[in-house]
Amino acid sequence: MRVLGVDPGLTRCGVGVVEGVAGRPLTMIGVGVVRTQADTELSHRLLAVEQGIEQWLDEHRPEYVAVERVFSQHNVRTVMGTAQASAVAMLCAARRGIPVALHTPSEVKAAVTGSGRADKAQVGAMVTRLLRLAAPPKPADAADALALAICHIWRAPAQNRLQQAAARHAVHATKGRTA
Repeated sequence: MRVLGVDPGLTRCGVGVVEGVAGRPLTMIGVGVVRTQADTELSHRLLAVEQGIEQWLDEHRPEYVAVERVFSQHNVRTVMGTAQASAVAMLCAARRGIPVALHTPSEVKAAVTGSGRADKAQVGAMVTRLLRLAAPPKPADAADALALAICHIWRAPAQNRLQQAAARHAVHATKGRTA
């Protein structure tokens, strides 16, 4: 399974591609950051994020895209920019028919470190260890993108089984009403 993790942001949008399956060693395929200047018009910043993500999709051909679920923050401007960058990533994936999964920050931290309250340094250290890297990816947005991809690889099989079971249940419930 090849997953593009996206840590959305307008100034720094972390991107990282990881390949592997749950229970086996994972491989980092690529990591980076799509950057925009804070003094650039918002529409041009969103276009730059879109172009950057499209380039990563072209180059790495992921089977899935895992995006950090936007959560409430005190700074409305920050959460708006994060939500807009997140929407751009989801749109790019949807345009290509690539499934998108959203993972909360605490879900990602728990998957990678064992604690949903881990700090950025702990996440970076575990990403480094899990992917057998010489040093933590910099900036932290890049490490967070890799953590998102790792989280998805590890959690996708269980999530898929749950979705399939829910779909089967819905079909049986519908058949029971029409009989």
